Amino acid sequence: MAEVDVIPTLGSECKDGFKPANVWVANGIAWLDDIQAFYRERSVIEKEYSAKLNALAKKYFDKKARKSASLSVGDTPTLTPGSLESASLTTWTTHLTTLEARASEHERYANDLIGKIAEPLKQMASRFEELRKRHAEYAEKLERERDAAYADLRKVKAKYDAACQEVEAKRKKAESAFDKNKAQSAFQQQILEMNNVKNTYLISINVTNKHKEKYYHEYLPELMDSLQDLSELRTHKLNGLWTLASQMESAMLQQSVAQVDNLTQEIQRNLPHLDSMMYIRHNMGSFQEPPDKVFEPSPIWHDDESMIVDEAAKIYLRNMLNKSKSQLGELRREADKKRREVEALKRTKQKVRGGEEDKDEIALIWQIFGIQEELHQIDRKRLTAEVETTTITSAVGDVTIGAKNHNFKAQTFKIPTNCDLCGERIWGLSAKGFDCRDCGYTCHSKCEMKVPADCPGELSKDERKKLKQERQEAANKLLMPPSGPPEHIAELPGSELSRSDTVSSRVSGYAPSVQQSEETAPEVPTSTRPTSTTSSSTGVKRNRIVAPPPTHYISELPGSLPNGSPQQEQQKAKMLYHFEAAGPGELTVPEGRELVILEPDNGSGWVKVRAGYKEGLVPASYIEILPSSGPTSTGLAPQHTGQSTFSTNSGSSVGGASISTTTTTAKKKGPAVAPRRGAKKLRYVEALYDYTAQSDAEHSMVEGERFVLVKDDPGDGWVEVEKGGAVKSVPASYVQLVQQ
Repeated sequence: MAEVDVIPTLGSECKDGFKPANVWVANGIAWLDDIQAFYRERSVIEKEYSAKLNALAKKYFDKKARKSASLSVGDTPTLTPGSLESASLTTWTTHLTTLEARASEHERYANDLIGKIAEPLKQMASRFEELRKRHAEYAEKLERERDAAYADLRKVKAKYDAACQEVEAKRKKAESAFDKNKAQSAFQQQILEMNNVKNTYLISINVTNKHKEKYYHEYLPELMDSLQDLSELRTHKLNGLWTLASQMESAMLQQSVAQVDNLTQEIQRNLPHLDSMMYIRHNMGSFQEPPDKVFEPSPIWHDDESMIVDEAAKIYLRNMLNKSKSQLGELRREADKKRREVEALKRTKQKVRGGEEDKDEIALIWQIFGIQEELHQIDRKRLTAEVETTTITSAVGDVTIGAKNHNFKAQTFKIPTNCDLCGERIWGLSAKGFDCRDCGYTCHSKCEMKVPADCPGELSKDERKKLKQERQEAANKLLMPPSGPPEHIAELPGSELSRSDTVSSRVSGYAPSVQQSEETAPEVPTSTRPTSTTSSSTGVKRNRIVAPPPTHYISELPGSLPNGSPQQEQQKAKMLYHFEAAGPGELTVPEGRELVILEPDNGSGWVKVRAGYKEGLVPASYIEILPSSGPTSTGLAPQHTGQSTFSTNSGSSVGGASISTTTTTAKKKGPAVAPRRGAKKLRYVEALYDYTAQSDAEHSMVEGERFVLVKDDPGDGWVEVEKGGAVKSVPASYVQLVQQ
């Protein structure tokens, strides 16, 4: 065959053709078993002299004819080879022809065939097959990584769609919500979250495209070139064994010198790359690279492919860029180191193949392949970091310049701790958040990427405490409804609500939890401590203002009284506070609703009543018994079935002090109610530390003392407990729930 200037390779010519090439190489390796079987059978036939040699030659001519196409051009060629055979098969044909000319063999030569040809072929076939399987496993791994990258992109796309869906849901909710500002704030926060998810989606697209490009232009071609090198090494090794067999025959059989010399010449002409060239020529086909991934707008939230670069997004991008840049240098150094190791081993392999060094070439290939796998993993990480860095810097520039990043460390918070970014409690016992080693900044794991890079550096204990308080105050302000929408967001219909139309930010449903002080026991949140006396209206603990339940607007059904009983014969009462049923047999009744008493208080603190057509139990301290005749404004003092510390007036007396309510329309909070005995299983709490009550509304505690839990911490750092028939408050961080 004619010499070529540039030897083509599988990786450059057969794009995305690993599977058929792998089958072709597997056929060649399996063919080694045929050759070693040939030599073993020949060793037997050699003892039977020339009669068996002719039969053997004919047998392997037939086997070669059946496998000629698959060994030359593979099982699925794109071009029919016709009668053309590969260089190796041509050499093999000459070999069999030479065998037919040799009519006699000797016993000694038969024994040499087993020890010097057949056994090495068997070992070589086994080692080559293992290495080929390693290539096939790696190819499957590359394909899984490619598919995983596509799958990850689809997941990110799904998250983006979900975020868009959530934005749309909150927008609709904001249009019909009672608390417009709070709903508007939630809507704006969700938009910011959606922007972050969108940016992540755009970055993931670039990363996926880059990985796809590397897969089709570097990873897969390199793997196919390695597979080609393995096939050519097989031919090289096979040539060596064939040459050895030929030399043995030449030494033993002087009569067959001419035939053996001719066979040797044919073997030398069988260059390893000739078989590869023939396979490539008959398997080259059209290849179209998959198109790059592009941004797909959500069907729910229509958007374009531009990056979000507002201040909130820049914080997220800055943190992401800082992480990528910090990893990039080390990944590049590791990748360069691995590449140098691979190049050094490849040079050694060439020396071994050229006869300059005496080493196990297959062992060298194993070593090269192992290092290349490590290099592949490192290079993927490096490529990801590079694409993230270039994508972010092209959108917002190098925003890490001058940034004072926090020195975060994963932390497990054993006491209630608030996030300095969002103000919410950090829950969990297995590293659910981070804290800065320098300034003590604490945040959720989910908030880490949203924390501004404004670390003041290493601070003293007092400075940390002061800064912690300032951060918590700032975080609490974020929970307040905004005065208006951001500039890039259009206002929702009906968003022009005045401050008086909205719920006070002090009762937005969040109150900071207690923080751990320098002492053993946590610090008690004095700003939200329950109190029975107040000197001014500014110190009053205000109740939440919420919309009344639908039952507030429903009148009693006609004829709801049983058996048509006359109303004047039934004792009536009025609800002083809204009561929400918490157990079986209890009845939810809104404030101000008139009731019919069915069973008075029997000492349990509960009364059975009927409201409309519903019957159930309500606390005796929540009702006011109405006089049997005349309106309630006749000047008579209201009768109570239970001792209550509140009344329906705008101001009520508790321990001689006056308490004023926030608004006349606000729902008043009733006194704490101890659980009904026998109604449900009681829960108990145990004091972790000693505590001295600061007012009549608090219980004093000693360590280890037990209380009946009446009400869990609603978010203000206090729980309500009962002891000795008195229901009062204690700090939530000073007690723990007792497992019964």
